[in-house]
Amino acid sequence: MTRSLFILASLFLVMQAGAQTLTMPAGIQKAYENGTRSTDGKPGKNYWQNHGRYTISLTVLPPDSIIRGMEQIVYFNNSPDTLKSLNMKLIMNFRQGSAITVDEIMVQGSKVAWDNTKANPTNQKLDLSAPLLPHDSVNLNITWHYKLLRRPARDGIIDSTSFYLAYFYPRVAVYDDYKGWDTQPHYGSLEFYNDFNDYTVNVTVPANFMVWATGTLQNPSEVLQPAIAERLQQSMTSDSTIHVATVQDWSNKQVTAQNASNTWKWVANNISDIAIGISDHYDWDAASVIVDNKTKRRVSMQAAFADSSIDFHHSVQFGRYSLAWFSKNWPGVPYPYPKSNAFQGFADMEYPMMINDSHTPDLVFAQLVQDHEQAHTYFPFYMGTNESYYAFMDEGWATTFEYLIGIDEKGQQAADKFYKTFRVDRWIRGPHEKENPIITPSPDVTFGGGNNAYGKPSLSYLALKDLLGNKLFKKALHNYMNNWNGKHPIPWDYFYSMGSGAKKNLDWFFYNWFYTPNYIDLNLTKVEQTKKGYALNIKNIGGFAVPFDVIATYDDGSNESFHQTPIVWEANQKETVVPIKTRKKVKSLKLEGGIFMDATEKDNTWTAGS
Repeated sequence: MTRSLFILASLFLVMQAGAQTLTMPAGIQKAYENGTRSTDGKPGKNYWQNHGRYTISLTVLPPDSIIRGMEQIVYFNNSPDTLKSLNMKLIMNFRQGSAITVDEIMVQGSKVAWDNTKANPTNQKLDLSAPLLPHDSVNLNITWHYKLLRRPARDGIIDSTSFYLAYFYPRVAVYDDYKGWDTQPHYGSLEFYNDFNDYTVNVTVPANFMVWATGTLQNPSEVLQPAIAERLQQSMTSDSTIHVATVQDWSNKQVTAQNASNTWKWVANNISDIAIGISDHYDWDAASVIVDNKTKRRVSMQAAFADSSIDFHHSVQFGRYSLAWFSKNWPGVPYPYPKSNAFQGFADMEYPMMINDSHTPDLVFAQLVQDHEQAHTYFPFYMGTNESYYAFMDEGWATTFEYLIGIDEKGQQAADKFYKTFRVDRWIRGPHEKENPIITPSPDVTFGGGNNAYGKPSLSYLALKDLLGNKLFKKALHNYMNNWNGKHPIPWDYFYSMGSGAKKNLDWFFYNWFYTPNYIDLNLTKVEQTKKGYALNIKNIGGFAVPFDVIATYDDGSNESFHQTPIVWEANQKETVVPIKTRKKVKSLKLEGGIFMDATEKDNTWTAGS
């Protein structure tokens, strides 16, 4: 049994004994004791996080699949600790055939040794000749290359002259206040944990190749022909889609400056990662949308795609809608970046200001996938969560926002149906004796990892929304996001921020949903007539504190619904008595959970006289 699972087993025993304390591992407890985090949900008075300034130059020469790069990293140690070494992340090294080869690495101008054959290739220790003192910085210069592969993945060769680059550069790993260096190996399934860095990226490609990337293009007039640059500029204030570059433009060689090669310069600050798309024939569409009604700030929405992909011809307007909706509804925080770009690849994967989505002929599904990836803007990019260790902190929220925008786009019934089919059904119909609590670190989840990252946490967020009501839930959510945007929140920061934002003790709720191996299974065991109506005895077999409706069918054929929020489980999470006030005679009663699907629906009904 791993140490994390031992801790969780101990927590379960605590739960069985009746306590409901939001226990945390020793290292995280120490962070609160040290004042870097606070039980009011805010970063503590001693909070810090490190930072890097990256200047990267890439040369990409399609159809040659070798990516060549040079970078300078200025790494700032804002911690109170003296660092004798750095942990370097080379994420691409998890994949055979596409590993990064470091050709040369220099520290403070002096060349140092590097072993490209180490056993743990995605994390490599870099010893420093002189310790990096608190509030000091160190300069690294790295030259590297790697081979881009052609296969459906989060990066790679899309076609012979269309490439997508992600995780392509050596970086300094996160050094944080509760764990020190992030040494979590990357195996390809778990996602990422990065510092908020400043990036200047120069990408040199042959003539007639476009570059799209995270950040703001600094030299459009140098790399684009005047007519194309003018269309791009027009799109920045246009609600309608502008076809910046078309098939005809490409065939006439009227898109890029006609030099032997062009270098595209991109800048993005206070961002957790960068990604790059390259092609010599992709359509380029663009428009913009107001994301903040107060300031009237506009955001550029762009798309790059093969002309034959009908779904991508809708991407700009899909994106305009989702960016505005997320900004003004849920989470109700204006989109924080200057642009977003949907690039046709294979990944269905999010990156800061970039989406790599696969082509599908199903426009409904295409919009939903794009909505989901856009929602990730907030978690993990605006909120710098550790995806590789607590995946529910980003995937659960993206799933929740995907559902909420789906209600607006497709209607309640269609959104509910999709959510139940895609996010809940397989889990609730499956076995539950091996459930891992959601708080289980992602690398230690032994059963239903996708459920722990997506469906279960999403249901918890929606259950809390039901409990608090929309207004108070949004107030609490904004408290959490205001506390931790641009920083590195962990689950307890979420728990405490939501509680302080709502001004309620929600420990019982968070314990119920995050610390237990619960699922959803209610049992309507008994119904008694009372002076004011009926009393329903309900056992919570599965254990989760879920909302539900009591549907009453009366003798006169009419129906009435009585909604119960999760508050009915606060006093006793194993059973409750729900009073139904009515003067009519009830013919039958049914517990209906909606998207909170019940594992055993047959015991959710009662019929008079049965």
